[in-house]
Amino acid sequence: MTVTLLGASEIRRLATELDVTPTKKLGQNFVVDANTVRKIVHAARVQPGERVVEVGPGLGSLTLAILEAGASVTAVEIDHRLAARLAQTAQEHGVAPDMLTVVDADALRITELPGEPTVLVANLPYNVSVPVLLHFLEHFDYLQRGVVMVQAEVAERIAAKPGSKIYGSPSVKAAWYGDWRLSGTVSRQVFWPVPNVDSLLVGFDRSEGERGPEDERRRTFAIVDAAFNQRRKMLRQALSGLFGSSAAASEILIAAGVAPTARGEDLTVEDFQRIAQCAPLDDVPQSTD
Repeated sequence: MTVTLLGASEIRRLATELDVTPTKKLGQNFVVDANTVRKIVHAARVQPGERVVEVGPGLGSLTLAILEAGASVTAVEIDHRLAARLAQTAQEHGVAPDMLTVVDADALRITELPGEPTVLVANLPYNVSVPVLLHFLEHFDYLQRGVVMVQAEVAERIAAKPGSKIYGSPSVKAAWYGDWRLSGTVSRQVFWPVPNVDSLLVGFDRSEGERGPEDERRRTFAIVDAAFNQRRKMLRQALSGLFGSSAAASEILIAAGVAPTARGEDLTVEDFQRIAQCAPLDDVPQSTD
């Protein structure tokens, strides 16, 4: 049986049935355009037979597009009503029961995913987009690539390169796991309700091999946080709190091959990692990210 997609009228009907009023807090701007969800699936390079994890499937418009491409889906949904209805919606649209697994949970709290998916696809709200991405990349090392739709400002910051005005801690932390790129634009008009901000697709490919052990990642992220806590500060000043003084920070920076007068906005993730490697272990608290 062919998998069919949701239309705008059915999405509104489902929302009424479930008494769902789209809220800004949960990022419930539902995609009502079939071409857009297919565009996201294409950008993620979803192939038949792959296992995809989707965060925040909502009413299922993007879920069905992934399933239409021949992949199986693990869908993580925090809203109990939406999670309970998703399997029925999929069945009504021609999806075999074994192709969809619904996880009714907060994406920021889970540490296991059924089926060990290799691809991440999601439509994420502004307030949790970066934390969800970093959480999934930290805990699920079998995720190899993905595309997420987020507010344009978030996408641009995640994909930013050193030296740009919007480069910041999310840019560095995302780069720890792999390469990021902007993967397409999304019209406001494909959402219901229509949002007052623009959205973009941002994609990633995980780097081959592990960049470093977990304790080193946490120390690196703590240094990143300190470097960007007060933007445009020289690193010897920005890191003085971590290392006890500007002089101590300068000594560690020089050992790492980084100029003490440099700013966090100019450093690559490799630069930050070298600082963590040169710093005495007891001097750097481990980031909880």
